[in-house]
Amino acid sequence: MFLVKIFIKRRRSILDPQGKAVEHRINSLGYKNVSSVRIDKYIELELNENDFTKAKNNVEKICNDLLANPHLEDYSFELTKK
Repeated sequence: MFLVKIFIKRRRSILDPQGKAVEHRINSLGYKNVSSVRIDKYIELELNENDFTKAKNNVEKICNDLLANPHLEDYSFELTKK
């Protein structure tokens, strides 16, 4: 079994309206030294697989098919044996 930590980030070239709204609010609270706020996704799951290569392939397929938009986002992940 593997613990999988998936990090999905919007590409820098893509506008992040949620990040921009949070940045604006932080600045309005007086924190004028904050800029370039980005809101990304973190997903954690357990994968019932014993083979590292199979687990890696499964996670890549899950990310490509469901979790990350390949036109807007990049992803990375960590596999830790449990």
